[in-house]
Amino acid sequence: MRTDVSTWKPDGLGWRARIGVLTHDDNTVIESEFSTMAPEGVSIHAARVPFSELKTYADAPGPDNATAQLSRLPLQAIVFAFTAGSYLVGKSGEQNLVARLEKRSNGIPVRMPATSAVAAFRALGAERIALVHAPFFSDELDQKGVDYFREHGFNVVHVSHLHPPQEVPHPNLGSIASPVEIYEWVRRNVPSDAEGIFIAGNGFRSIGVIEALEEDRGLPVITANQVALWDVLRRSGVLTQVADYGQLFRN
Repeated sequence: MRTDVSTWKPDGLGWRARIGVLTHDDNTVIESEFSTMAPEGVSIHAARVPFSELKTYADAPGPDNATAQLSRLPLQAIVFAFTAGSYLVGKSGEQNLVARLEKRSNGIPVRMPATSAVAAFRALGAERIALVHAPFFSDELDQKGVDYFREHGFNVVHVSHLHPPQEVPHPNLGSIASPVEIYEWVRRNVPSDAEGIFIAGNGFRSIGVIEALEEDRGLPVITANQVALWDVLRRSGVLTQVADYGQLFRN
């Protein structure tokens, strides 16, 4: 009989934590980035929310029903992966949205990526921040991002979305911009006086550029999915370090 623990290979069991994610019904980016970064012993469980229009995506009953589905699992946290939703409704609207979803979550805490970004910048000591958005963000949404972080007390020294602008692809496989394009956009556009960078858009595959940007720019870089995972791991008591995805996980 084999009894040596080293015999057994990882099998995906969430023995440290089980994290739920609400994602667009035709999006592959969010859960794949979460799964890529998740340390051993952390499992990711997704429920899909029907997507038609950006401004109505967070409306009931879509995310509410998806939250109720996930609440049947023994999860430590649920992430509603919709950064733009926080921008659209602002600080108080975001709090109301979370409170609404938590009525269906069976006591499981619900977190928004933008809230996680606020917590991350504070943990990193970054007050002057730059916002770099996915190419499917509009000028209007850029400004709402500025307003959101200013409402939380930050000094936004730069905001932009990658050009050329594009519509959200359906299905979204995460190939809308290459790591090189994201890297070059940040390098060219983010001013030197920024103390931290937020690359936003949960459907925007971007975790692969974090380490290179931090090495070359010398400041912390957070992304929507990375920061959401960091936040819920921390709140779930999972303090193991995650390699290759930014100083936030080493902070």
